[in-house]
Amino acid sequence: MMGFSLNNREIGPDNPPYIIAEVGINHEGNFQKAIQIVDAAVESKADCIKFQCHIAGKEMIPTDMKPGKISEESLWDIIKRCELTEEEEIQIKKYCEEKGIIYLSTPFSREAADRLERMGVLAFKIGSGECNNLPLIEHIARKGKPMILSTGMNDMESIRKSVEIIQKYGVPLMLMHCVSMYPAPYDKVHLPSIVQLREKFDLPVGLSDHSLGIYTCLGAVAFGAVMLEKHFTISRKWPGPDNPISIEPEELKELVRGSKAIWQALKGKKEIQPEEQPVIDFAYASIVTINPIRKGEILGVENIWVKRPGTGDYLAKDFNALLGKRVKRDLPPDIQLQKEDVE
Repeated sequence: MMGFSLNNREIGPDNPPYIIAEVGINHEGNFQKAIQIVDAAVESKADCIKFQCHIAGKEMIPTDMKPGKISEESLWDIIKRCELTEEEEIQIKKYCEEKGIIYLSTPFSREAADRLERMGVLAFKIGSGECNNLPLIEHIARKGKPMILSTGMNDMESIRKSVEIIQKYGVPLMLMHCVSMYPAPYDKVHLPSIVQLREKFDLPVGLSDHSLGIYTCLGAVAFGAVMLEKHFTISRKWPGPDNPISIEPEELKELVRGSKAIWQALKGKKEIQPEEQPVIDFAYASIVTINPIRKGEILGVENIWVKRPGTGDYLAKDFNALLGKRVKRDLPPDIQLQKEDVE
């Protein structure tokens, strides 16, 4: 599997999941809102913040089409309203760099990709809608930078074609399992797809999640997701089609903490660990006398049993093996049986 890194941060199973706060168009074209969201992402300790680079006339023709149940407003009007100028995007990227957070953006057109290239982005994130846009994918792959490919609305064969084009240019590639429903019902998220994609393409795989809250992102870590992307906003009460399904700052903080905790918990195998010994000492049971036992008397259930602590010579697991054996000396009740006491 080819390694994947951003700004010298290795992203893979040997490191905590990489967290992307997806602003998208939650700023509604307002530069100050965009800056405010950057600050919140930095405070929440996300690894990366991602925007969308829209140049409406270059990515679509004028249309009255509405984006399904997402909004009653036409798609054209939404995109036009949420556009940021190239100068604004340059300033946002510079601000991110000053704050120490990685800036990424999704291009939706050839011209947007070229703009981001001029801006010096570290990598390109490809949205699910462009997963089978082979001309655009090849245009971006030629630039030679790492690519993150979301796979919503695409099957394995469609994904394969895009992967082959990207790999033709030797570009580091991260696949993102995604379900393009807003919000995605939990029973439609299909987390096992993470394993399916990884085994099929031998590539690192993350989750770009559109379900409500952070539950499925946390679950994705257990399936081996090495990158997690969630729509992020200051408040779900803000206007805009994606704000209602986005997580807020406190949820992003919990996602950062929780995903790292689950990643740490995935290590190791079933074994007794040295650090468990203090608990073993008081939690295990030892074999003890429960009645007086005379020298030469046979051990049986009427004179021995198991009680805490587990610091005796014989533990509960040894009980059956001691039955029928004789003792070498008189023993009082309520003491741990020692090896020198048994023939």
